[in-house]
Amino acid sequence: MKDFFLQTLVPSCWVDVLQAAFLHWLQNRLLPGASRCGGTRTGSPEGRGSFAAFSPPRLVPGRVLPLPFPINSFSSRGCSRLLPRSVPGSVPGSVPRSVPGSVPPARNVRARPRLPGNGGAAGRARRRHGRVPRPAAPLGTVTELGLGAALGTARRRRWEREQARLRASVVEEDTEEWQKEPQFSGLQRVGGVDLSYIKGDESRACASLVVLSFPALEVLYQDCRIVPVTAPYVAGFLAFREVPVLVEAVQRLQQEEPQLQPQVLLVDGNGLLHPRGFGTACHLGVLTDLPCIGVAKNLLHVDGLVRDELHREQVRSLQRSGEAFPLTGTSGKVLGMVLRSCNNSSRPLYVSVGHRVSLGMAVRLVRACCRFRVPEPIRQADIRSREYLRKQPCAPVEVLEAVPASPESKKEAESED
Repeated sequence: MKDFFLQTLVPSCWVDVLQAAFLHWLQNRLLPGASRCGGTRTGSPEGRGSFAAFSPPRLVPGRVLPLPFPINSFSSRGCSRLLPRSVPGSVPGSVPRSVPGSVPPARNVRARPRLPGNGGAAGRARRRHGRVPRPAAPLGTVTELGLGAALGTARRRRWEREQARLRASVVEEDTEEWQKEPQFSGLQRVGGVDLSYIKGDESRACASLVVLSFPALEVLYQDCRIVPVTAPYVAGFLAFREVPVLVEAVQRLQQEEPQLQPQVLLVDGNGLLHPRGFGTACHLGVLTDLPCIGVAKNLLHVDGLVRDELHREQVRSLQRSGEAFPLTGTSGKVLGMVLRSCNNSSRPLYVSVGHRVSLGMAVRLVRACCRFRVPEPIRQADIRSREYLRKQPCAPVEVLEAVPASPESKKEAESED
């Protein structure tokens, strides 16, 4: 329809004139001061934009006149669609920035008011996304997250060095006369330690130390206190979180009731069964210089030890109380023993050497201290620490429900465990 109108109603000469005039007006409107479409511009009294000052080139019907400037130099989206995308002699599809001999295009658009923080990459990001991305830290600086990671790495290295230093002091053999007796003649006091945490509050815990008579397993001494916990939990370094407060509990006992000092400590944790061979039982034993035994409820995967189907089959082979089998790692070293502590529970315990005990003696003593699955010193320390938390004001519901209400329910819970 357009072609029919131009060919029938408008003479062909006027088509060339109208096309040249529109192109001339468009270029003077958007790009003043530049050479236009191969035409010549001469000084004239009419001034810029006049038709007399412009000599249009020879137009060929059917050919679009190229413009010697890139379309992205205009901010108007509507005009950019009308402008060509290449100049003669350039690579097809390319958008040249300038043509030799031409004047750089000038922006003839209304300037956007520059508000504070409205320019640069931050301003563009704010206008596009509604937010400003955090700028990257200069090279060589430490961000908050990087600082935390750096401090965590430094702490781990310091703790590893401390464990290696204390590991050299561990004694893996019996040092007391009563340890060599089949019935532990001479053993009168057995201690147990435990920490109970308040759910939702990682900064405080209840440290509990109890001393029981042997072989009657009656409570002779107990010490339960709310203590601050400053060190974070890091896998493999639990001792640095719990042992300091347990050492303080042992020291208070030695000062207040020295005659009730335990002859051996049972610890709810591992000893040599540890990635670096220095678990909580070893740590507490070296710092207090007391014989310590590690008693864990779950297998720690170290030195190739995993809870696979072979391990489960070996556990199922333990039919009676007192039966055990060794935990041998891929290195060939025996790291502990798997013990079935009572007939009412098929779930085993994982016993390992802490300090100043042998593995065989540790297994026999743990079995002698068990009325239920968990040895009585550790069990009493756990129960009394939870009861202490229950009596505190504003005790959380989790702590209230954690302690059975009656002795009968305690026995049922232990039997199921």
